[in-house]
Amino acid sequence: MTALDKFDRLESGGLWRESPEAQRRDVTVSFGKATLVLSDGAGRPITHWSLPAVLRQNAGTRPAIFTPDEHATETLEIEDDIMVDAIEQVRKALIKSHPHPGKLRGSLMAVTLLVMLGLALFWAPSAFTHKTLSVVPQSKRTEIGATILGHYQRLTGPTCRSPLGTTALDTLKDRLLGAASPGQLVVVQDLPQGAAALPGGIIMIDRSLVEQHDDPAIAAGYVLAAVAGRSAGDPLQALLDQSGLQTTMTLFTTGDIPDDMLRSYADKVRATAQTTTTPAALRAAFDAAGVPAKPYLDTRQASAATYAALEGQRFDATPDPLLGDSDWVRLQGICSS
Repeated sequence: MTALDKFDRLESGGLWRESPEAQRRDVTVSFGKATLVLSDGAGRPITHWSLPAVLRQNAGTRPAIFTPDEHATETLEIEDDIMVDAIEQVRKALIKSHPHPGKLRGSLMAVTLLVMLGLALFWAPSAFTHKTLSVVPQSKRTEIGATILGHYQRLTGPTCRSPLGTTALDTLKDRLLGAASPGQLVVVQDLPQGAAALPGGIIMIDRSLVEQHDDPAIAAGYVLAAVAGRSAGDPLQALLDQSGLQTTMTLFTTGDIPDDMLRSYADKVRATAQTTTTPAALRAAFDAAGVPAKPYLDTRQASAATYAALEGQRFDATPDPLLGDSDWVRLQGICSS
C-alpha cells in the first residue's frame, strides 16, 4: 500500500448515507491502514471501507460519490478536491497493481484453473490450501482483514478510537508483538471471545478487557492467546476452511474472496465463544512476550492442564512494563472519548 504514504495524514469532510432511505450524516474522511475511515464529529469511527474495493459512481463530477463495493447501498459524497484526487490516485495505483490479461494470458489462466482444479480434486485439498496461503501477499491479507473488520462493525457498532487511546493501543501492540509485526490492535464494542485475530495481523479486542480490569496483563493475555491460536492456524486458513474449496480456488486464481464469504466469516467470529489454542502454544507466547499468564488464566477459568503448563513461569530478565500508568488510563478511556 505504498500509494498511501503521502496521504496517511489527509482528512476531509464528507456526507455519508448508510442506505438510500437513511439521512445523510456529516463525517470526517481519513486514510487508515488499507481502509478509508469514516468518523463522526467526536472522532469515533463509524465504518471502515476496504480501499481496494472502493468504487466511484459519478466520474468527473462534484461532489464525488463513492461506495464501499459494487453491491453496497452506502454512499459517501466528497467535495474536497484534494481528498477526491487522493482517493482516485490510490484507486488507479491499485488497478495498475492488478494484472490485466489479454487473450493469451486469459487462456493461460484458464489452463491454470483447470490444473489447479485437478490438483484440488485428486491431490490433497489441504496441500492446495497451504499452496494458496503461501502466495497471498501481506497487502492482500490486510485488505481481507480490513474488509472483515468493516463487516464486523456493521454487526456491533464502530470501533473505539481516540488520539491518545489509539497511541496507547499501538504502544501495547509493539510491546507484545514487536514494532515490526504487521497489523494493528483495534477495540471493538462486543467480542464474546475477548480477542480475535483476523488476516493481515488485525487483532480485535473486546472493550470490556480495557474498561473493566485494572491490570493490563489481562487484555495482553487475550491478545497473546489470539496470536497463539493464529500461529497454530493462520486466520486466512480458518477463513478458507469455512468458505470451502471454491473460495480457495477463487483466491488462488483471481486474488480475491467474494464479499459474502467475508461477511459470513464476520458473523462466525462474533459467534465464537473462545479462542482455541494449546497449553504449549500459550506458554510459548506468554514467555516470548514476557507477560505473566495467571491474570489471563484466572479470567478464563482455565483448565488444570493449562494451569499446569504455565505453572512456575519464569523470565530470564525483568520484563518491560506492558504500559505506563498514564497510557493504561488513556487506553481505558478509548471508548468514551
